[in-house]
Amino acid sequence: MGAATANRCGVWAILAGAAAATFLAVLAGARADFVGDHGRACPKCELAGANFKRQDLGGAELSGANLRGANFHDAQLAGAKLAGADLTGANLNKANLAGADLSGATLRGAMLYAANLDRANLAGADLTGALMGTARLTRSDLAKATLRDADLRKARLVETVLSGADLTGAALDRAFVRGARLDHAVLAQTRLMEAQVVDTSLASADLTAADLRGAELRGVDLTGANLTRATFLRGTLQATPLDGAVLSDTVMSDGTRRP
Repeated sequence: MGAATANRCGVWAILAGAAAATFLAVLAGARADFVGDHGRACPKCELAGANFKRQDLGGAELSGANLRGANFHDAQLAGAKLAGADLTGANLNKANLAGADLSGATLRGAMLYAANLDRANLAGADLTGALMGTARLTRSDLAKATLRDADLRKARLVETVLSGADLTGAALDRAFVRGARLDHAVLAQTRLMEAQVVDTSLASADLTAADLRGAELRGVDLTGANLTRATFLRGTLQATPLDGAVLSDTVMSDGTRRP
């Protein structure tokens, strides 16, 4: 390598280092402003464990941010941009996330008790083990989201899109589900005890070993659904077509097994 080439490489290395330092400084400044309540934008910021309890963060830009274990209890996050953010173990109990963008976000083990997620975009989000009891999900998009072992007891899912979602082992006891789309969703070993499911599509869904004891199903499309070992004991199946459904060791509402 000649001297001129070496000099040019050295200059580029210095410029690259300066650019990286500037970028980090900008991020640090954005973080300081955000934490200090002087800013609304902190994309890709490191905010793990930060406390935003009851703060107004409506419309905040936090896409791709590290928010693991952060506290958003009772916070205002309506319209916030949280796409791709890491909210693992975050406290979002009673938070207002109406209209927020959480597409592709990670919310494993997050607490969302009584959270308002109406019209929120959660498509492709990972909500494995999330605690979402009594949460509101009216017109929310959870297409292809992962909700394995999630707690959705007494949740409200009205016109919610859950097409292709994975709800394996989830608890939806006493949930209110109306006008929702769960076609091609996986609900294997899912609990829907005493749930109300009305005018909802479960076409081609997998309900293997699902527990629907005491559930009320009215106007539910179960066409082509897999109901192997599912139980509807003491439940109601009204205007609910089973055309093409797989009935193998399925317990019907009157206690009989089919076939």
